[in-house]
Amino acid sequence: MSHEFGKLLELVIAASLINNFVFTKFLGLCIFFGVSKKMETAVGMSITFLAVMIISAALAWLVYEFALIPLDITFLKIVVFIGIVAAFVQSADIIMRKISPGLYYKLGVYLALIATNCIILAVPLTNAGEGYNLIESLAFGLGSGLGFGLALVIMASIREKLEIAIVPRPFRGLPIAFVTTGLIALAFTGFSGLITL
Repeated sequence: MSHEFGKLLELVIAASLINNFVFTKFLGLCIFFGVSKKMETAVGMSITFLAVMIISAALAWLVYEFALIPLDITFLKIVVFIGIVAAFVQSADIIMRKISPGLYYKLGVYLALIATNCIILAVPLTNAGEGYNLIESLAFGLGSGLGFGLALVIMASIREKLEIAIVPRPFRGLPIAFVTTGLIALAFTGFSGLITL
């Protein structure tokens, strides 16, 4: 039992820190730069992204194991996974519009972009490719979601301070955000090789 828990913990840590999709694989940068300007939107997107990632990982695993493999149509997995994610994101969109309209309007177009975000699709594709079981798929989804949330919160905290900092004119706005992301990514490469997926 402890061996299984250790493996799951290793999977979560590896997905969130060592193989962070944003800082080590450079995926999901459109949403990352779009919503990391303010901490409020970064936290809101982190929670939404985490929920979508975990639930879509579970749904994709179930469909893959009980429909695509038995019917021998695994070549359709990308299309099916996009459909699953899009359906769930649409549900999250409606729920957020009712529960938190202010945050819904702040996230704006980025909420719709979750449906085709490469990180959201990378999780079920990795789960299928690695042959993870349901619990491992959930752990990988959790770790990936936590890693994306961590990236957003780190970047939002830095970008809020950069707004009041004296930055040379050519570097103001997105250029300094790119430089900062590169420096953070460089720091995250220090984790590489500790655990590999």
